[in-house]
Amino acid sequence: MTITNDEMSPLLKARMAGVFYLLSIVTGIYAATVATGRLSVAANLIGTVFYVIVTLILYDLLKPVSKPVSLLAALFSLAGCTVSFLRFLHLPSPDISSLVFFGFYCLLLAYLIFKSMFLPRWLGVLLAITGLGWLTFLSPALGDRLFPILMITGLAGEGSLTLWLLVFGVDAQRWNDQAATASSERSDPR
Repeated sequence: MTITNDEMSPLLKARMAGVFYLLSIVTGIYAATVATGRLSVAANLIGTVFYVIVTLILYDLLKPVSKPVSLLAALFSLAGCTVSFLRFLHLPSPDISSLVFFGFYCLLLAYLIFKSMFLPRWLGVLLAITGLGWLTFLSPALGDRLFPILMITGLAGEGSLTLWLLVFGVDAQRWNDQAATASSERSDPR
């Protein structure tokens, strides 16, 4: 089996998303468990930059499923990243946990993955569970109480997606087919 240049593009995007997702996760774990003071702040800021990159790549990768939903997902993630940046720098920020924004992001990613033809649906299920977990931070006391469990479900959902993207990428032929269908639907004014 040979891979054409057309098939490399979605595979490369998927693997790049996986690399930056992994960097974001590892940096976040380092910032939370090892680093202190300014080093922790720096690690959190770098991890957030990695997450912004993941967001932009996944937006592009999932556009063929639904461009408006992919854009909405990206906007929720970028809002969460913005709140995180402000908090890490001790600047005024909205009185809401950034995890709430990431909860909506994960739910929208779950929908997109579930509707895609190029990623396994079970990844969407895991991300939906992750998203629902992050939404418990709508009640900060509940989110804080459940935080250890939510970290496990978060790593299960986002970690599984990360590993899948790194190891398998996407089904490039199905991605191309779905992208072609989406393109023809946008150009057909009916």
